[in-house]
Amino acid sequence: MAILVVLEGRDGDVKASSFEAVAEARRLADGGLGGDVIALVCGAPAIAGAAGRAGAFGADKVLHAAHDSFARYQPDGFAAAVVAAQQATGASHVFFSATAMGKDLAPRVAARLSAGLASDCTALAVDGGRLVATRPVFAGKAIQKVAFTGGVALAGLRPKLFPLTEHRPGATAPVEALAFDPGTARVTTTGTSAATSGPVDLTEADIIVSGGRGLKAPEHFHLVEDLAAALGATVGASRAVVDAGWRSHGEQVGQTGKTVAPKLYIAIGISGAIQHLAGMTSSRTIVAINKDADAPIFKVANYGIVGDAFEVVPALTEAVKKLG
Repeated sequence: MAILVVLEGRDGDVKASSFEAVAEARRLADGGLGGDVIALVCGAPAIAGAAGRAGAFGADKVLHAAHDSFARYQPDGFAAAVVAAQQATGASHVFFSATAMGKDLAPRVAARLSAGLASDCTALAVDGGRLVATRPVFAGKAIQKVAFTGGVALAGLRPKLFPLTEHRPGATAPVEALAFDPGTARVTTTGTSAATSGPVDLTEADIIVSGGRGLKAPEHFHLVEDLAAALGATVGASRAVVDAGWRSHGEQVGQTGKTVAPKLYIAIGISGAIQHLAGMTSSRTIVAINKDADAPIFKVANYGIVGDAFEVVPALTEAVKKLG
């Protein structure tokens, strides 16, 4: 028995959200689920060193699936590698980080293994020796707890919600080559481009400043950008702003955009439609700035400022700069 955790590499490194999944797997293994924690990384040989760091977060070993086509995410090949790793290790559970790649890869693996998948989990627990997953449903209006009826259990873990705990500080896990057949690729990734305005991707950001229709025009979005720059934050946007062509889809927060869970989320001129709330209510601290005192965003905000964003935001930006 083992828990297999799929690591996500980027630019020769492993994303922090993957190590969060490893740490959670270790906690569950020690807390009643049992078995070893085995990590899997797909990519070029250079990724092996970074993947070995999974040992500090509780991985007993790392399997490396190397292939010429794995310089970038390759859906069919990655899925074949995960299935091969599950079969080689006899893993009873397979964890993914619920990033864009994880959300695409996990269902492919679930279909190949004829296994159940709980996606975008916000909490995991062990009840009577079996895994129980907590996840939002109906655009975050309800919380659902699900258990797995049998076979292999797959779970996608929402980034930034699970503690990045070093169970074995300084430890490095041994890296072993995985033998697998990548099969015939029906989809090939030829390139990627960053679509996020900020130091890190929205899903990994500690601070996010988002703007909505209350800014009235795209040329006013500099208010959001200036505050984000002062805070060292990443810029986000509501669906209405993206649909209007003001910002790129890569910056969209919400049910049809990205689900985020930063330490601080500042919503400027965003009314708080349920679609947007579904993507950001997991934030630890929410600050809303809106001139409409009845805006739904204030129902989920920890702090609210009822006022004109064109007056409040520049003053807030200047205050942050003085503190910095």
